[in-house]
Amino acid sequence: MHFYDGHFGGMHIIWWIIWLVFIAWLFFMPFDLPYRKQKKEDPLDILKKRFAKGEISKEEFEEAKKILNSDK
Repeated sequence: MHFYDGHFGGMHIIWWIIWLVFIAWLFFMPFDLPYRKQKKEDPLDILKKRFAKGEISKEEFEEAKKILNSDK
């Protein structure tokens, strides 16, 4: 059985198409994926967000801010 007698001639083209699609996918894949963007939040940023949402009062915010700044 020969591979060039017409029975398997199209497989060569299909493999080239698969490789080209794979390379194009790698090239156009976004580099700012969510798991790369995750950074550790600073405790002060978390405190500011909680204050902005109204979860804590101004007094609680100021007290926690003093505690966080004293650790530095």
